[in-house]
Amino acid sequence: MPAGSRIVSSTPAQMRRPANSQRHRLTHRDGNGEILFGALLEYHDLQTSITYQHAENQWKFPVPKFDEKILPKVIGKLRNKKPVSIVVLGDSISSGCNASGWAGGEPFQPAYPELLQQHLAAEYQTQVKLANPSVGGMSTPWALTMVDTVVKSKPDLLILAFGMNDSAGRSTKDYQAYTKQMIEKVRQELPDCEFILVATMLGNADWTVLKHERFPEYRDALAELCGPGVALADVTTMWTGILKHKTFIDITGNGVNHPNDFGHRVYAQTISGLLVEPKITK
Repeated sequence: MPAGSRIVSSTPAQMRRPANSQRHRLTHRDGNGEILFGALLEYHDLQTSITYQHAENQWKFPVPKFDEKILPKVIGKLRNKKPVSIVVLGDSISSGCNASGWAGGEPFQPAYPELLQQHLAAEYQTQVKLANPSVGGMSTPWALTMVDTVVKSKPDLLILAFGMNDSAGRSTKDYQAYTKQMIEKVRQELPDCEFILVATMLGNADWTVLKHERFPEYRDALAELCGPGVALADVTTMWTGILKHKTFIDITGNGVNHPNDFGHRVYAQTISGLLVEPKITK
């Protein structure tokens, strides 16, 4: 970069901290200190937002496919401009962690659940009610304790977004089983409720705690649960594709397992791609 550039830059050494110097132990895979942890806006302040035009046809990975036959009830309500109730249930990512709005910094972008709510309301010109009882640190077994809370909101659509915390140790079989039980228990109370299962973003591959092979396994396990009334929002594949062009540090909000504003938009766009028919341009 030229001298005096306004682009923020950091050296690799500045992205590490001495061992046992942070609230969370984030040992680097190479054993040389810890990954810098960003509780609020630490990574946000290290990143530069740039508007630019890119070449066409650069994205080689799958994109969400709109199919109204999979989620016919909620899409039908949206198209008919009827009020729609959505519940998002997940971990700290879904609770909004490290979106600039959540952390109280410019440009104050909401987290992905609110972005999705705003987009659907604007696209369909109807009321979209959002309930978000997500809690940081939670995983799929905890979701089963939240059935009554979810049902109380009478959602037309339940978005289940777990996997990051599960990946520290839960088997793929158990992850799938807990998710399946959650769908069944909600359907017992709300037979018309439809579901979007979110395959999580990837964690920092340099962090030793996560079992990184679990992420694609979890995605495939969720795909096996899909069918009429149950769709997959494949953020895992989107994140894998982005990491072909960016480093993890470019798109993280905390250094290890949260998205930044860009990442929250990826979440919102991936989910909304299942609910909003793409516009064909000539």
